[in-house]
Amino acid sequence: MSLAFCGNENNTAAYNVDAGVLNNGCFLDALTLVPHVFLLFITFPILFIGWGSQSSKVHIHHSTWLHFPGHNLRWILTFVLLFVIVCEIAEGIVSDGFNQSVHLHLYMPSCLAFMAAITSIVYYHNIETSNFPKLLMNLLIYWVLAFVTKTIKFGKYTEHGIGLRQLRFGITGLLTLLYGLLLAVEINVMLRRRYVFFTHATEVKPPEDLQDLGVRFLQPFVNLLSKSTYWWMNTFITSAHRRPIDLKVIGRLPIAMRALTNYLKLREAFNVQKRPQGSHPQGSRWIWAALRQAFGRPLILSITYRFMADLLGFAGPLCISGIVHHLSKENHTIQAPVQHLGIYFISSREFLANAYVLAVLLFFTLLLQRTFLQASYYVAIETGINLRGAIQTKIFNKIMRLCTSNMSMGGMTVGQICNLVAIDTNQLMWFFFLCPNLFAMPVQIIVGIILLYYLLGISAMIGATVITLLAPVQYFVATKLSEAQKSTLDYSSERLRKTNELLRGIKLLKLYAWENIFCSSVEEIRAKELTSLQTFALYTSISIFMNTAIPIAAVLTTFVAHVHLSDDADLSPAVAFASLSLFHILVTPLFLLSSVVRSTVKALVSVQKLSEFFSCDEIGVEQEPIATIFPNSTNHAWYQALPLKVVNRKHPVREDWNSFRIQSDQEDEPLAVEDEDICIKITNGYFSWTDGASTLCNVEIKIPFGQVTMIVGQVGCGKSSLLLAALGEMQKISGTVTWNKPPTLDEEGNERKRGAVAYASQKPWLLNTTIAENITFEMPLIKQRYRAVIEACSLQPDIDILPQGDQTVIGERGIILSGGQRQRISVARALYQTTNVVFLDDPFSALDIHLSDHLMQEGILKLLREEKRTVVLVTHKLQYLPHADWIIAMKDGGIQTEGTLKDIQNSQPELFEQWKTLMHRQDREFEKETVDDNTTVLERKNLRRAMYSREALKSEEEEEEDEESGESDDEDNLSRVMRHRATIPWRSCGTYLSSAGLLLLLLLLLSQLLKHSLMVAIDYWLAHWTSKVIAAKIDTVSRNCSSVQDVGFSHSSYLLVFSVLCCLGIVLCLATSVAVEWTGLRAAKHLHHSLLNNIILAPMRLFETTPLGSILNRFSSDTNVIDQHIPATLECLSRSTLLCVSALGVISYVTPVFLIVLAPLAIACYFIQKYFRVASKDLQQLEDSTQLPLLSHFSETVEGLTTIRAFRYEARFRQKLLEFSDANNMASLFLTAANRWLEVRMEYIGACIVLIAAVASITNSLFNHLSTGLVGLGLTYALMVSNYLNWMVRNLADMEVQLGAVKRIKALLKTEPENYEGLLSAYHVPEGWPQQGEIQIQNLSVRYDSTLKPVLKNVNAHIRPGQKVGICGRTGSGKSSFSLAFFRMVDTFEGQIIIDDIDIAKLPLQTLRSRFSIILQDPFLFSGTIRFNLDPEMKATDSMLWEALEIAQLKPVVKTLPGGLDAIITEGGENFSQGQRQLFCLARAFVRKSSILIMDEATASIDMATESILQKVVMTAFADRTVVTIAHRVHTILNADQVIVMKRGVILEYDKPEVLLNQEDSVFASFVLADK
Repeated sequence: MSLAFCGNENNTAAYNVDAGVLNNGCFLDALTLVPHVFLLFITFPILFIGWGSQSSKVHIHHSTWLHFPGHNLRWILTFVLLFVIVCEIAEGIVSDGFNQSVHLHLYMPSCLAFMAAITSIVYYHNIETSNFPKLLMNLLIYWVLAFVTKTIKFGKYTEHGIGLRQLRFGITGLLTLLYGLLLAVEINVMLRRRYVFFTHATEVKPPEDLQDLGVRFLQPFVNLLSKSTYWWMNTFITSAHRRPIDLKVIGRLPIAMRALTNYLKLREAFNVQKRPQGSHPQGSRWIWAALRQAFGRPLILSITYRFMADLLGFAGPLCISGIVHHLSKENHTIQAPVQHLGIYFISSREFLANAYVLAVLLFFTLLLQRTFLQASYYVAIETGINLRGAIQTKIFNKIMRLCTSNMSMGGMTVGQICNLVAIDTNQLMWFFFLCPNLFAMPVQIIVGIILLYYLLGISAMIGATVITLLAPVQYFVATKLSEAQKSTLDYSSERLRKTNELLRGIKLLKLYAWENIFCSSVEEIRAKELTSLQTFALYTSISIFMNTAIPIAAVLTTFVAHVHLSDDADLSPAVAFASLSLFHILVTPLFLLSSVVRSTVKALVSVQKLSEFFSCDEIGVEQEPIATIFPNSTNHAWYQALPLKVVNRKHPVREDWNSFRIQSDQEDEPLAVEDEDICIKITNGYFSWTDGASTLCNVEIKIPFGQVTMIVGQVGCGKSSLLLAALGEMQKISGTVTWNKPPTLDEEGNERKRGAVAYASQKPWLLNTTIAENITFEMPLIKQRYRAVIEACSLQPDIDILPQGDQTVIGERGIILSGGQRQRISVARALYQTTNVVFLDDPFSALDIHLSDHLMQEGILKLLREEKRTVVLVTHKLQYLPHADWIIAMKDGGIQTEGTLKDIQNSQPELFEQWKTLMHRQDREFEKETVDDNTTVLERKNLRRAMYSREALKSEEEEEEDEESGESDDEDNLSRVMRHRATIPWRSCGTYLSSAGLLLLLLLLLSQLLKHSLMVAIDYWLAHWTSKVIAAKIDTVSRNCSSVQDVGFSHSSYLLVFSVLCCLGIVLCLATSVAVEWTGLRAAKHLHHSLLNNIILAPMRLFETTPLGSILNRFSSDTNVIDQHIPATLECLSRSTLLCVSALGVISYVTPVFLIVLAPLAIACYFIQKYFRVASKDLQQLEDSTQLPLLSHFSETVEGLTTIRAFRYEARFRQKLLEFSDANNMASLFLTAANRWLEVRMEYIGACIVLIAAVASITNSLFNHLSTGLVGLGLTYALMVSNYLNWMVRNLADMEVQLGAVKRIKALLKTEPENYEGLLSAYHVPEGWPQQGEIQIQNLSVRYDSTLKPVLKNVNAHIRPGQKVGICGRTGSGKSSFSLAFFRMVDTFEGQIIIDDIDIAKLPLQTLRSRFSIILQDPFLFSGTIRFNLDPEMKATDSMLWEALEIAQLKPVVKTLPGGLDAIITEGGENFSQGQRQLFCLARAFVRKSSILIMDEATASIDMATESILQKVVMTAFADRTVVTIAHRVHTILNADQVIVMKRGVILEYDKPEVLLNQEDSVFASFVLADK
């Protein structure tokens, strides 16, 4: 057949122009070629030459990205235009099929139009990015020409009576309209931008965001195509392969998405809610209304997209039905088309009867549906993230105004507030994600049921009923699931508490050989947790089972009903497979229903909590500081906000104290403060914490400028409250608080607004940052000042110990400091600030006498006084009163007296005498305190130990990294690391699966394979059955019978096989879901058990070198992932993978040609998933790591609220919050965009698979007579692939992240345990060993690890039975290592210790450690009863326990407690003082009744009185036992029988104390002298 533009049939009607050129159809079509040819000729040179020569122009930084007016409309119109042109091409090809020769004019112009439309949008895009609008003239001309030619064609069609019955008439009309609209858009650009025909073009600038190079999130700024396909993410995702994604890479958030912008939007919405009522609206309805107003619009957009997607989703089943119907032999009767203008025209019905047309249509609807669906997800999630940022900011602002009493009186705990931020804001965010489902589901279900009814009649209703009846069951299962999850959570937090305690007290447990007792108590709780997890797993498997089995059950009941209800049931493949697809569509909303309802309920609860929080009391609103208030004005605001200036050192403040005192004597009634020297004045003040009785009554005080004022009084008399009342933190019932400014101006001559108060609270509050930042607290670092402050607070020695000096991070994520060190840093912060007023609340409470004196002299009297700062100091140390310029004495919430010390001596002599005796006593204590080795030294020692272990850990990690990296170059190394990031951790997967056991693994694999084979079998049988129905129908027609039964065809045999297969399928669904969950449970049980047992037997070195937090994380987050997340992900992954594989198998079986095309698609899939997995992993980690600082910023702020408000740092903390919140939201947004990027690509590949499968199977059916049933089968499966492809990759990425938990646990499992076996078995050791307690140490050398230097070198000693031996030496001399050697806690590599004739190296560790007692320097108590703490093994009788308590002087204390021995000790023994805890440890040692007791600096943390009790007890109760005391106060071992003096791991002196004291050059004697 030869080609001709107008066709070459014999009748030359095609070329007949008698009626005029325009009345010939072929010439009309030729005319429409003109504009397309014009555009292609004119734009190609510009595109290739113009942009080729300066190709960089397209890749300029996105700051030049400008959108011309009507930008989005143009893209939408172009997409519609392309679709209509494709229809025109298809119509031309179909109608050409009726001609004898080929008529090119029917589709060639349309093909050119298609190319021109694509060219127009590419051309436009390039002009837009390079901002060169003049070139748009070409497009203007093109639209005019196209519009004119199409209008002529349309007019001629109307003239010749061609109407809407002919499809081509409709298409031409549509194209005319589209070209007209595009012309209008182009004219609009010209008028708005004035680039031509106007003298001055409009100046435009890119959006503010894009001028900022830091913004990398381009979704709001790119064009529509890039927006819908996430094309702009390509470079981002591929670059993750080259370098890991971090905060630098993701850049800053666009302005519209920042937390501040969204907060302002939300605040505006709240204000609008307030206006109509006038009063403050309450309750959760108010919050919902505000959220709807602020974030409702994008949500409506998301819901609209979702509706479009869901409705387009139904095109799939309908197209399948149409294609299969068309291929069935029964409907090949097509009427001949009509001929007009010399050419054929076809109607739309004939057009849609073509199977190929339907295949292309299906492809386009799939593309569109998936694009809409992803757009809906993206908009909903973005809205949710914006909402979260806004709510978090609102919560933070509320915290900043919260009443302190809410916190202290338990109205709101830090935990509750952190839960609001961590949990409730996320619940709301999730609700917004799932919100579109709420609206879309009903529509989807209704439309689905209507279509099923249309296909199957009344039997469809029966199937739909099955599905709907199971929905409530699903909801029930979902609620049960959340209940099980809750109880699991309770058990796991209890298990974590126990594990935490076990890890904290691990040293004690090992020394007492109690590790197994505690291990079994953790195991006990774990068993309960596993029972709860079993319930969780059971309901999860039911839920999974229902999701897979419901469609099978529904299809089965429907087809059974359909066959039985009507004798001549139409069960053609078209009906069967369309309804099969519809059932699959229907199950999705019902599966989601339970999670959506649960999420809605949670969101309602969260909003309720938020509304309660937002209605909490706030502190009094401060008035704006006014610069013109005089010192004598008083104000009834919370506290007078008056200008306060930084001290001017050149003009000292007048010190005219005499006149002040005289005046204050005369002043009876509260006058206005005439005197300039008063900084703060409280008149007639009544303050309370809650609404009840006032805490402070009738407060009348004055605090002078530039002086040291001390507030003294007994514990609980309201000293701290007084400071907080002055700061405005308490509720004022009546009275006034006046703050004045210093009388002089500073150098610039301007009056500063009321400044901040440097406040150091009683409980030190530190930020989770470096020491230097804690001290400078956002102030610029002035070296000289900083050094002076460090010196005044004696922080230098502490800083020297730390690895990075003052750049060491402290706090929950850094080094843990002791109380004294924390307090000194907190005071240093107050000293460093340049504020006029300094409030110090009991700064000496955690400091020993030397530090207190030093701080008083250097810090307060020197630094602060010299700067003439007003100091208010609350203290119990009365010996400092003589230094005070002004004293306020308090009693029972009131002011007892105020004045100078002299005034008080005159006016209240009894009080003065009382103070004097107390001063005297405190001075005596001062004499007692040691010079060298006091609590501070102890703190530093603990710190040094912690540091040493951390350093060791760091160096080990570095070594490991070095081993990994080998000797390669940096380049190779980086590429190796990147390769490593791209590979899936198969090994960890193996570890996980193997820990479940081989049997379960086989069961899992077999059940999964069998299930999916059965699924295919069911559908294959359906195809076979329906094909036979068609064959029987054709037979019936050919034989002229009335029904299929007459031909001898019966449904029953087919139906029977179908039913059996379906039932088997349902049973196997149950089996697989149970197998997966069971595997998960077994693996979780095994991994936790191994981990716990490995940790408990690990050498002490592991705990000294690994931060406790990281071990605890293995037990918390990692175990949680293994318990709850991996099984679900594994199930999803295996299901989606096997579904994809089986689907591709079926398609390949139906049309083997498909395999050829499969290869390029598979390669595309491989690369997409490879890039995505790496980026997704990085982004998930980034999201987690940015959430931590956000949450800790909240908890820090809540804890330090009074300090922040005193310093007036609210704004700075808000700014920090916004930064943290934006960083977290940025990571979340990128993660969302990355997920959408993957899904869009996978969905498009799925659409291509559908198109190829459809075209191949249609061709196969038409030419090779493939049965229509198989065509239906192939198409149904092709549709399924597109659904499951992205799930496969998403689950693969999740699995990879989750297997990290297994990998980390596996690393800990490699730890070598201590050698618990001995040469002697436990039976060979005598029952009462050691009876005498004789210790011989021969040539002993000890080290902490085989890689480290020895800490004891060739030590020899002999301790006789019953001797009391004291060991002393400076810090680090090896005293503690000496005691640990007895318990084999350190590596003894030379020499031996023989106790009662047995070498301890030969004993089993458990036996050895269970025979000694030790009292450690840090008293450690476990939570539980007193009985359990003294005797966890439950061996001792009550009388023995009471005896032990009596010896430890604790009997009276315990007697008074409720429950006596069964009284509860809280975690860490917090309900007892430090001294009492130490005494409990002594009682614990005594209960053991072992003949050897070791005391490791046991008296370091207790006061003198308790210590002397302890010493007496040891001498009497342990008179007949061997006692080794490691002393840090030398006078405690003066009564010992022998003294060992150590230095650097060697014994310097070893003799009786009196002998050593008599030697002049003895080191021991020098120690004793220093201790005096």
